[in-house]
Amino acid sequence: MAAEFSKPTLYWGDKFDSFEGGVDPASVLRTARKTAHALLERGRASDDPAVVERLVTYTDEHGIDAIAELWARSSARSLPGALWRIYLLRLVIRQDGEGTAFLFQRGAEQLASIDTVIAGAPTPTGPDEIIELADRILRGAFTGDFAIALDRAASFARILAAGCTSLADDADPVDAARASELTLRASRYALTADELTACARIYRAGNLD
Repeated sequence: MAAEFSKPTLYWGDKFDSFEGGVDPASVLRTARKTAHALLERGRASDDPAVVERLVTYTDEHGIDAIAELWARSSARSLPGALWRIYLLRLVIRQDGEGTAFLFQRGAEQLASIDTVIAGAPTPTGPDEIIELADRILRGAFTGDFAIALDRAASFARILAAGCTSLADDADPVDAARASELTLRASRYALTADELTACARIYRAGNLD
C-alpha cells in the first residue's frame, strides 16, 4: 500500500524564497501583522457564515501566492506566521486528500497520544473527511477559540509526521531515496506542529502579534 501512496506537491516556506523585492523588511513585517489581525478580526466580527467561508476558501480562488507574499517570511511564532501555517496545511491536504488520509491513518496508528482526539478527525478518516477536517480547523480560527484551532492544526501535523516516519521505515530497505523524501516531510510536519503549539501557548498568554 505504501508503494501506491502518491506524494503531493508541498508548498513549504522555502518554496517562496523568490518573494524578495526591494521593500523594507520591517515594512513587510508590519504589513503582515496588520493584514493578519485584520483578517482574523473580520472573521470574528461577522455574523454572516458566508464571510467566514470566503476567508476559509480564499486560496481556492486566489491561490496561495498572495498569502505567501504577505506572511511566509513572518516569524513562526507570530499571528501571520500561525495563519500562514494553517492555510498551508489546508492547501497540502486539499491537493491530495487520498494520500493525506492514508498518511493520517498510518500516523494515528503509530502515535500513543491524544493527538487524534485533539485534531477531531472522524473514524474512518477518508479523503472527504480529511479535507472537511482541514476546513473545520481553519474555520475554527475565525469562529472559535483561536488557540484551540492552533492546537488542532498542530495535532494534525504531528499525526502526519508520524505517518511519514512510518512510511519511511517501510521504504528504507527497498527505496532509500523515497525513504529520505518521507523523512524530510516528517521533519517539516513535526516542525510545523511544534511551531503551532508554541503559537497557541503565546496566544493564550496574550502575546501573539
